[in-house]
Amino acid sequence: MRENRPKSRVLALGSAGALVTATLIAGAVSAPTAAATSGRGQDREARGAAIAAERAATAGVDWQDCPADWGLAKPIRCGWVTVPLDYAKPNGKQIKLAVDRIGNTGTKQERQGALVYNPGGPGGSGLRFPTRVTNNNAVWAKTAKAYDFVGFDPRGVGHSAPISCIDPQEFVKAPKADPVPDSEADKLAQRKLAREYADGCYERSGTMLPHMTTPNTARDLDVIRAALGERKINYLGVSYGTYLGAVYGTLFPGHIRRMVVDSVVDPARDNIWYQANLNQDIAFEGRWKDWQDWVAANDAAFHLGTTRAAVQAEWLQLRATAKQNPIGGVVGPAELLSFFQSAPYYDSAWVPVATVFSKYVAGDTQALVDAAAPDLSDTAGNISSENGNAVYTAVECTDAKWPTSWRQWDRDNTRLHRDYPFLTWANAWMNLPCATWPVKQQPPVDVKSGKGLPPVLIVQSARDAATPYAGAVELHKRFKGSRLITERDAGSHGVTGLVNPCINDRVDTYLLTGEVDAADVTCAPHATPKA
Repeated sequence: MRENRPKSRVLALGSAGALVTATLIAGAVSAPTAAATSGRGQDREARGAAIAAERAATAGVDWQDCPADWGLAKPIRCGWVTVPLDYAKPNGKQIKLAVDRIGNTGTKQERQGALVYNPGGPGGSGLRFPTRVTNNNAVWAKTAKAYDFVGFDPRGVGHSAPISCIDPQEFVKAPKADPVPDSEADKLAQRKLAREYADGCYERSGTMLPHMTTPNTARDLDVIRAALGERKINYLGVSYGTYLGAVYGTLFPGHIRRMVVDSVVDPARDNIWYQANLNQDIAFEGRWKDWQDWVAANDAAFHLGTTRAAVQAEWLQLRATAKQNPIGGVVGPAELLSFFQSAPYYDSAWVPVATVFSKYVAGDTQALVDAAAPDLSDTAGNISSENGNAVYTAVECTDAKWPTSWRQWDRDNTRLHRDYPFLTWANAWMNLPCATWPVKQQPPVDVKSGKGLPPVLIVQSARDAATPYAGAVELHKRFKGSRLITERDAGSHGVTGLVNPCINDRVDTYLLTGEVDAADVTCAPHATPKA
């Protein structure tokens, strides 16, 4: 369930082997909600969150120019928010979370507060969110007039007490084994790598692991709200960020002013996270076929075949060639999947992926190597990729109980692979460290409406691969008064950033006025990429 950064997710497949005034301060702190206080452990954590929020409201954020190596130029400003590692022990070990902000572009009178963003993952950094203003992103121009755009690195991510599970250079090294096993010996090798990866997480980041959960990140979000001097938060979450929003809305329903969730994780407890990844395999196969249909329809540009079957045959030939003899010595099936799976993720990748594929078939091997092979000289990028995968693994493994029986994993993925071969085994190996996870796995939050929860705007494309459509429907049922905007006949992941006036205008109206349509809305798809 990775965020809007397929390169990071796909490198991950290698990990397991294939792979403020006094008034404002007072307003920024309130007692924990009833929804946050069910169960003795949650009682302690809710009290700890309230204590941490009160401290943060008093401290505020000391905004400074961002460090030069963060790549965030003025007028974006950066700062830190301190949170407890363990909310049940608010006076225990503390960690610092990196936050950044750009002020609203309109007048003081137009300002409606802070809009806080999470791009997903788990493991994604939100720090680039304010660059939507500095880059003059037209889709967000109206909202930027009213809101400060605030991003943050969640706990464990980037600059916020980052965790690690393996040496980053080792993590990206290629070629890795084919994720599709040919034998029981192949499966055994992958199981060994998955166990070693889980052990590495504990060895390198053991003190953080028990606390790397979505509920703790939701509590962090509430502390950030208080540090910003806001009584209520405005929130935009994409992909995994929708699950973070759903959990935040459950734990702190009265602390939300407006919330947009885009490309929604199914929050049902029996879906988090094992079933979610199996469902993802099915949806990826469908979107992979959509891309192949588009490539076939544009054969004049790509010369990869005039039917889906012909394009698939070229893919299978490429895969077989790379398996027998890795292209350029480094691009095997695992690396191919890392590159090619961005197409079913995002429409913006359709042309670049098809172009590289076309060049390869025409005899240009180097284009594929440049696109799909790791860059061992990019140490900063490799550290970021390894960190993103570590957080992904830590949060998903600690958030919920996973099957420990290899027989179940083998049965479920063997069955799925027969009909949905594109992603199934690669996804299985990526998640298999959760089967031998070295810290206690928590019960997922029961996502539901609570007192004070406003109407939540849910946006979803009907053919999304990473977060299948059923997730949006499920959250819509659970959050009373929510509205669902469906983009039909489309499947790009992360809808609110695309140009589609039917969606863009409704998101603007909601964020600027709080108004939602009287009923759910279905929008025509955004424009298909041009070859």
